[in-house]
Formats: sequence, structure tokens, C-alpha cells
Amino acid sequence: MKLILIDDDCLVVSALKMILEAQPDFQVAATASDGKDAIFLFREHRPDVLLMDIRMKETDGLKAAEDILREFPSARILLLTTFSDDEYIIKALKLGAAGYLLKQDYQNIVPAIRAAAAGQTVFGDEIVSRIPGLMAHSRPAYDYGAHGITERELDVIRLIAEGLSNKEIAARLYLSEGTVRNYLSMILDKLDLRDRTQVAVFYLERK
Repeated sequence: MKLILIDDDCLVVSALKMILEAQPDFQVAATASDGKDAIFLFREHRPDVLLMDIRMKETDGLKAAEDILREFPSARILLLTTFSDDEYIIKALKLGAAGYLLKQDYQNIVPAIRAAAAGQTVFGDEIVSRIPGLMAHSRPAYDYGAHGITERELDVIRLIAEGLSNKEIAARLYLSEGTVRNYLSMILDKLDLRDRTQVAVFYLERK
């Protein structure tokens, strides 16, 4: 698995590179110390996952991630920071980042990379528990019918926003997991979204 690592702390880069390259199937193709280099390195190496710090001197990780995702919508970007900052979490969610992890959760970095490469969205437990409170605010009832969303699809959207997996949604709604996957596929298509995290953000913003 090809990785790029970007962080302005050379000690962090060295430590993470050592952790990552201890995995027999991981290859750190390039490193850099600022987000301004991220898009050029991404174009050159086309990594499976880009692991990038948020706070950097010239171009921060959020801006770099936004630029990369504009050019490469399917890019898998894990944002890594020491700060559990509400504003950062919201921006990462809205950007469609593959995940947002705290550096102190170092034991979760390798499994998070594997999950991100497999197409999953990864947020640490502490962050996941705070998402509904961060995103929810009072708004008029949103007209999902204008997008062709059915009542059953809206049920699935609500449960996704609660953080339930496909298996848990299937059990709650007495459906098969395959049916839930089909509903999710239709929801993404109708709302023009990329993944289940964006579905959750879409719902919570309009709740």
C-alpha cells in the first residue's frame, strides 16, 4: 500500500514513518513538511492513502485536502492532529476526508489507514461521539421529497446519522444488509454525495 506522510514536525514524521514501514505491505512513497507540497506529491505518486497533519505553517492540511479532493474526488485523506478542535472536525467532515484522528491515538493509525484504503470513513471514538452535537442545530424541516427520497430511505439516513453500521440498520429496520446497501447507494445518488459520512453531515446540518 502506497502512502504519503505530511507533517511539519520532523520527529513526528520519523516516528510515523518507522511505525508505518514496520508493516510489510506499507510503503511510504514520500514525505513533506507543508500542505503546499501535498497536491504535487499526490499527483506524482497517487497514494492509496495520504496521511496529513492539519496545523502547518504555510498551507494547512484542511486547505491542502480541499485542493486535492477538488482534483481527485476519490482521494483517501486521513487528517492527523493533536487538537480535538470542533471547527477542524466540522471542516474535515464537510470536505469528505477519509478520517480525522488524534496523534495520541497512535495505536489506531495503522488500522485507520487500512480502513481508509478499503473505502471506510474513520473517526476516533471521542470524535464520533461529538459529531451530532457539533452539527445539529435548529432549522425548518428539510424537503427530502424534492430529491426523491422515500420515507424508508429517510429512515436509513437518520440511522446513518446516529452512527449505525449497515448491519445495525438492517436489524433495526428488519431488512437484509444487501437491501440497506442498495438504499445507501440510491441515497448517495439522489443527494449527490460521496459516502455515508457525507450523508450524516447532510442530515445533521438540516435537522
